[in-house]
Amino acid sequence: MPAEIQQGIGRAAAALTAIGAATSETVRASDVARAIGLGASTTGRLLTSLEELGYVRRDPATGFYSIGTAILELASHGLNQNPVHRESRAAAQELAQRIGLSVNVGIRDGASVVYLCHFEGALAPKSHTMIGMGQPLHASALGKCLLLDLTEDERRALLGEALPAYTASTITDHAALTAELAAAAVRGVCVEEQELALGRSGLAAPIRDATGGVVAAISVSGRLSVMRERDTDTITEQLIETADRISVGLGLISAVPHRPVAAND
Repeated sequence: MPAEIQQGIGRAAAALTAIGAATSETVRASDVARAIGLGASTTGRLLTSLEELGYVRRDPATGFYSIGTAILELASHGLNQNPVHRESRAAAQELAQRIGLSVNVGIRDGASVVYLCHFEGALAPKSHTMIGMGQPLHASALGKCLLLDLTEDERRALLGEALPAYTASTITDHAALTAELAAAAVRGVCVEEQELALGRSGLAAPIRDATGGVVAAISVSGRLSVMRERDTDTITEQLIETADRISVGLGLISAVPHRPVAAND
């Protein structure tokens, strides 16, 4: 029985993932079946159960499937239960409105950074949200901040020896990543310039909890041309101040001693 329950949960999760990952709004039952490797009848029964539970929605006119409201409600509960989200939401939104750029807050989930907050300023409109999406740690400003407390050996164990390249500017060498993080620790922010996507640039500052450890990060990002038109020093100051405000809300009450980032501590 436990094996059957695990199989059922796995199939449901796979179906939800297939629908959520679709690049179009025309997801049919046959598309889901093909994506998860199940027969049409089995997939049909699975989707019917998920629809009854509110986890998926089937358009009665077209038969197309989409993520249901029950998933949105669960995601909302998950965000509201997260202390980083609660403490950072208002501060991040205020920063985005003040500087006109995109502001994101992320936490580490395994070898990825996952977005908890995403706000857009007037200079950085988007037609989609980044909340819940993941990005590689080594190629994003947010991700680099979440690596600051780790030694090089710990980063190698977490990320693996091979660091994937997303553009010609991506750091793909652990020694180079260690040097970049050491420089970031001194200046107080991590930098990303066309490392994850061409034409994009960003800065990020670490968010710490009561222990002084890095538990999240907040970033400012936008098109490269727009970022270069802004006063980087002013953005950096406001970003660090906002990160500090959130850290205080999480219980940080004393200064954190500077610890050099090295290959082995």
